[in-house]
Amino acid sequence: MSNVVVLDNGGGLIKAGQGGERDPAVVIPNCLYRPLTSKKFIHPTTTLSSTNEDLTSAAIRRPIDRGYLINPDLQRDIWSHLFNSLLHVTPSSSSLLLTEPLFSLPSIQRTTDELVFEDFGFNSLFVADSPSLVHLYEASRRPDGLVSEAQCSLVVDCGFSFTHAAPVFQNFTVNYGVKRIDLGGKALTNYLKELVSYRSVNVTDETFIMDDVKEKLCFVSLDVERDLQIARKHGKGNLFRCTYVLPDGVTHTKGYVKDPEAAQRHLTLTDGDSHSRAVETKKETDQSEVMEKTERKRVDLTKNEFDLTNERFLVPEMIFQPADLGMNEAGLAECIVRAVNACHPYLHPVLYQSIILTGGSTLFPRFAERLEKDLRPLVPDDYQVKITTQEDPILGIWRGGSLLASSPEFESMCVTKAEYEELGSARSRRRFFR
Repeated sequence: MSNVVVLDNGGGLIKAGQGGERDPAVVIPNCLYRPLTSKKFIHPTTTLSSTNEDLTSAAIRRPIDRGYLINPDLQRDIWSHLFNSLLHVTPSSSSLLLTEPLFSLPSIQRTTDELVFEDFGFNSLFVADSPSLVHLYEASRRPDGLVSEAQCSLVVDCGFSFTHAAPVFQNFTVNYGVKRIDLGGKALTNYLKELVSYRSVNVTDETFIMDDVKEKLCFVSLDVERDLQIARKHGKGNLFRCTYVLPDGVTHTKGYVKDPEAAQRHLTLTDGDSHSRAVETKKETDQSEVMEKTERKRVDLTKNEFDLTNERFLVPEMIFQPADLGMNEAGLAECIVRAVNACHPYLHPVLYQSIILTGGSTLFPRFAERLEKDLRPLVPDDYQVKITTQEDPILGIWRGGSLLASSPEFESMCVTKAEYEELGSARSRRRFFR
């Protein structure tokens, strides 16, 4: 069997490596970037959070927008660097397992096939969607579990571009049951940029820095009303206030959290904190508001830092309450209920018991707890709700692809270059049940 390259081509990160391995050999951002110190766009050779380069106001070019390929020439450039300089593979003697977003347009599928077969000359291609790969990996990890025995699960993929709730049955995604929210990691970062720019420092060009702020400081609130009251308090009573120091380009080229211990204080709050505490907080807040009007704290623009309070939980809140932003879309819990209701009633109890979370946006602390809290009132009482988060939500899809690539039947599932040349893109793709 030929060498199999597994490529999870996400909107935010590319995960690539050899089929059969546990972890990808390369994880890099799916973009080109140009720091202020450079005149040309550069290929990232590692995840940008682990580089020491100064990425302040770096310009970014991405081949994928809102989940779909819009710039094939840029994608070709990135893949060429990936295959030749990082993975060191020979496409003509390799097969490619490629992930593609659900409901990709035929024109985009045709462009992808041209890239794979005509530009790079791969020997054969298999295209998979992410929910089926996540299901495959989770079923293989727990052979005695419900996902494996029922061959049925509901995969919630909160990625860079959007969020899908996709029922999977016998390793095939049930397309008519898939529901989507047009919110992902990119929208959350943009919202955080907007909030910080409006309240303290202009960070509209600092994509990489604000990504870092979001990943280090944001969390999901279990009681938004209570947390908003706490966020308005002054001094030590405010458990959410923390300071992020921006890079100055001289002593440090990366931003950092000023007091990491203070940033973790919110974890002491539990969902069971009494309502009376919230009432007390409100009284204290009303008193402090009077003082605040007389001596409102001004933002010190000479300091290279900014404070965060309620932004920390209001940003991930978008996924659960998009209507608060004026988006005419359902929250994640309602999205899951609609996806389940689109399937056969016999599958409902099994789907609610086998919800799998994957994608980088599910890494916010308390994400699964909040989702279960929102979902429980919407689900019939006699159904159990069980939510499991993948051990590594970012690499879960790639690991499923690696597992599929190492199976004995994989070669027969692929479309070869000869079949593509004979039948064309649309007919050869029928093999993938799309």
